[in-house]
Amino acid sequence: MAIVRWNPGRELVNFPTDILGMQREINRMFDDFFRTDRDESSLLARDWKPAADIVEEDEAYVAKVELPGVKKDDVKITMQDNVLTIRGEKKEEKKGKEGGAHRVERYYGSFQRSFSLPSSVKSNGIEAEYKEGILTITMPKAEEARPKQIEVKVK
Repeated sequence: MAIVRWNPGRELVNFPTDILGMQREINRMFDDFFRTDRDESSLLARDWKPAADIVEEDEAYVAKVELPGVKKDDVKITMQDNVLTIRGEKKEEKKGKEGGAHRVERYYGSFQRSFSLPSSVKSNGIEAEYKEGILTITMPKAEEARPKQIEVKVK
């Protein structure tokens, strides 16, 4: 008897064709996801979410959101039911002749980010500053939520 190398693909011949079709579809989805030679229209159509950091300080929560190329007037900030929502739009710059771009990697279009915050945020004291493409939102804590320092007496 001859020794034959095992080939798992040979056993797939007996599988129903719909399972093989599903495998091909999954492979196609992974190939599309990791493909680097996308055309510019697929890049522009994808949703983008600006990067955000939220840190807790002693007196406030501070959110910093990267919004390069977004005008101040195109950003709206709301706070409702302890949910901070930042929405806006980055508009595409139309310069030069049509179809003249060699490479387009920046995202354009509308965006929205929402963050749940603790109930200790005073919504009437929220301040926002927009400088050099960074939106900084300072949300002060209520007095009872701030850390208190208690002096220890030695006897």
